[in-house]
Amino acid sequence: MTSLTAPPAGTGSRAVDRISRCCVIGSGGRMGGLFVARLRKAVIETAGLDQPLEAPLLAEVLPSQDLVLLAVPAPAMEEVLVKCAPHCRPDAILVDICSVKVQPLRLMLQYHPGPVVGTHPLFGQDPGEAPRVAVVPGRDDQATQTVSSVLEDLGFQTFPTTAETHDRAMAAIQGLNFVTTAAYLAALAGDDGLRDFLTPSFERRLEAARKMLTEDAALFADLFEANPYSQDAVRQFRSHLNIAAGGDVDVLAQRAGWWWRSS
Repeated sequence: MTSLTAPPAGTGSRAVDRISRCCVIGSGGRMGGLFVARLRKAVIETAGLDQPLEAPLLAEVLPSQDLVLLAVPAPAMEEVLVKCAPHCRPDAILVDICSVKVQPLRLMLQYHPGPVVGTHPLFGQDPGEAPRVAVVPGRDDQATQTVSSVLEDLGFQTFPTTAETHDRAMAAIQGLNFVTTAAYLAALAGDDGLRDFLTPSFERRLEAARKMLTEDAALFADLFEANPYSQDAVRQFRSHLNIAAGGDVDVLAQRAGWWWRSS
């Protein structure tokens, strides 16, 4: 288990090798609460802070933390960093769990002079049996190793990547899924005559999209805007729609078969 000591005096901005105290900013949210629970179960002393992030409380809590985990939305990242970063120890590890990485990493590196690591838990509130977390180096290789060890102690499977590779992948997997589903259902909206013709496969698609579009639409829209590769993904998708418009649907179907190819 990752635990126990703070770094000796004079280590400067070098990351602590072990984590004994952690603070989760945004602990009132679904993901923040999940991390607080798992950190405490791992016997890491964990504080939770949420809005309002008032200066006296931040000044009391943050200077003693080995690791500060930002469980806040990407659009709120800079505002939170402006308030929190001045109170963090120079050698404290600053970590985020945003679903985009280029923008949050840039901001964390700008506002915190010490170790920085980006992560993205690839799951929702229910991690399931094999929860995976992408880990992106920011500043200080030891910090990246320490954060990966902590995450593994919490029961997560980690894998390394870069901010650019991560955001390109999420623009395709997360962002494009959101905008194409929204566009498809928006194109059909308002025609009550369609309801008599709904097939089981369409109803399954409709149900799969329900939460994303009725509860989490603002979140996905923010992530789409924050990802620098979102428009590239949309342009690529549009080029495939053009193939369909040209009548070559069989070409699309053959290419889509890649997902079920023999290993």
